[in-house]
Amino acid sequence: MLVSDPTAVAIIPARGGSKGVPGKNVARVGGVPLVARAVRTALAAPRIGAVYVSTDDDAIAAAASEAGASIVRRPADIAGDQASSEDAVLHALAAIRAGGASPSTVVFMQATSPFIDADALDDAVARVEDGDEDVVFAAFETYAFLWKPSAAGAQGVNHDHSFRPRRQDREPHFQETGAFYVMDAAGFERHRFRFFGRVGIQEVTAASGLEIDEPAELDMARALAPVLDKPRAIDASALVMDFDGVHTDDRVEVSEDGTESVTVSRSDGMGLGMLRDAGLPMLILSKERNPVVEARGRKLGVETVYGVDEKVNVLRQWCEQRQIPLSSVIYVGNDVNDVSCLEVVGWPVVVPDAHPLAQRAARITLTRNGGRGALRELAEMILAGRSPQNV
Repeated sequence: MLVSDPTAVAIIPARGGSKGVPGKNVARVGGVPLVARAVRTALAAPRIGAVYVSTDDDAIAAAASEAGASIVRRPADIAGDQASSEDAVLHALAAIRAGGASPSTVVFMQATSPFIDADALDDAVARVEDGDEDVVFAAFETYAFLWKPSAAGAQGVNHDHSFRPRRQDREPHFQETGAFYVMDAAGFERHRFRFFGRVGIQEVTAASGLEIDEPAELDMARALAPVLDKPRAIDASALVMDFDGVHTDDRVEVSEDGTESVTVSRSDGMGLGMLRDAGLPMLILSKERNPVVEARGRKLGVETVYGVDEKVNVLRQWCEQRQIPLSSVIYVGNDVNDVSCLEVVGWPVVVPDAHPLAQRAARITLTRNGGRGALRELAEMILAGRSPQNV
């Protein structure tokens, strides 16, 4: 919840004209647009009272607004690739002041750093608000040997290359991540640059220092997300599930007369029953045309639509009819025909043996397989998100 006159505000510059990775700021990592990840992290830091996204792009503005940010429209003269981040932050800060707020601390965050630690960010804000430093920035400890080329051959930058001390005998250095800079607002407006006065380092992990500037780094972030993103509770408004490979183990038994049968889990049924009792809207959405899908849905008391080729269209219509935002929907899938659905919801979930393209789109990868407790595992996470302490 935004504070009417916050003492600390976060500003996230996110223009729409990225050349290295087109559409970068709304590219999904762990199932969430990059700009939305940054907004959510800022809102999770207790000392940050409001979050603003400076952008010239409608898609970025929509994703940021849905995540909880206010939008500052960036004019064209500071939206090109020659404009500095400081220009965008100064413009946004002026707009914030013009709106009646008077923040004393400004947090400049990069949407292209997907793994910012909210606790570290909050600690950095506290250091500036308490007057310990004028600027605090994110950096991680490194003992790397740095080199530079020269006419005489490569030379050591932070070491004498004729001597190779052990790690424990070397002085550590700190590598700036670019993820966030917390600054005294008045000092920043006066110097118009992110470094001034007393500068402090907020140490973060090396993993959180990944910055996305090219496609390979985006792929790397998506591979890291299942490891670094570990939500224990899900705050969602609806659950939509594929059938084969999610309710079942994706196998089918065929009798001599062509009758097909599948195996499901009683544990999954119990979990879905608890979600039904909790009032969570649910839908089974399947391409499979076998009436076994409808029979299972009837047994569970869950609405079922099957024999569908373009599932994402049905998903959108179902949510629109119930006025449920897609950002608050869980979709569980396992194969390539689930990817379009996984890419539009806020909580894309897959089973552990899902197709690689489905895994790439996921925010959560379950530990139990389809038909063997996957939905029970998910149900417990959803119920944890709906418990009083998480509301």
